[in-house]
This record gives sequence, structure tokens and C-alpha cells, in this order.
Amino acid sequence: MSQLAVLALAAGGAIALQASMNAQLGVLLKSAMLATSVAFLCSCLFTVAALLTATKQYPQWHEVRAVPIYLWFSGGALSAFGVAMFYYLIPKMGVGSMMSYALSGQIIIAVLASHFGWFDLPVKPLSLVKLIGAVTLIFGVFLLNLEPSNGH
Repeated sequence: MSQLAVLALAAGGAIALQASMNAQLGVLLKSAMLATSVAFLCSCLFTVAALLTATKQYPQWHEVRAVPIYLWFSGGALSAFGVAMFYYLIPKMGVGSMMSYALSGQIIIAVLASHFGWFDLPVKPLSLVKLIGAVTLIFGVFLLNLEPSNGH
């Protein structure tokens, strides 16, 4: 397994842990939105600290101005929606169910984004093998979320 794959697995594990912890924060504070705000405030502090300590070169003003306006706000809006839904749904569904459905949504959109090269990302055409993998994943999510029949 490559170092990048290990980092990707660690990132996924970190997301599952932080979502579980912040969902509990939302339950204790009686507000998923307050927990989301706390999480993003802390994330902002950590990322600004990392930016200031690790960035060697900042973009030029003309490069900043060339960024389409939707890229400044849409990622943050989608992130806030996704994170808030995690914190809202985990106490209701459980972390395993929520993460399995969320992973399925991520895979479906990622496959489409890769196939069409959205946002100038590298094009990775959808193949039969990838399609089978995505369908298998979704079937796995279905199996993970089957409720026990209690012997009936």
C-alpha cells in the first residue's frame, strides 16, 4: 500500500472520529449547528496556523483575482452543509450508517467528477470495473444498513 493510500485511510478515519466526537458535542450543546460552528472555528484556527508556518509562497494578486467567484464560497457552503448533516444525523442513525451512506454519496459524485473532469481535474473515464465497484459499494451499504429480523 502506498504512502498516499495510508494517508487517505488516515484521513477517512479522522473524519469518522471527528464527526462522532462533534456529533456528541452537538447533542450535549443541544445544537448541531453550534457544534458545526465550533468545529469550523477550530478548523479555521488550525488551518491558519498551518498556513502561516508551512506556506513558502503566496499567490500574486492577479492570480487571486482570476479565481472564479463561485470557488471562493461554494466549497465552504458545501462543507458546512455536509458537516452539519453529519453532526445532525449521527446521533439519529449511528456513525456506521451515516458514514456508509456518506461514503456512497462521495463515491458516486467522485466517479462522476472524475469521468467528466469537473473543475479542471484529471479525466478518469468510467469503466465497467469502476461501475461494478461503485454498484458493489452501494450494495455493501445496503447490507450494512439492514436491520436484524429478530428471528422473524
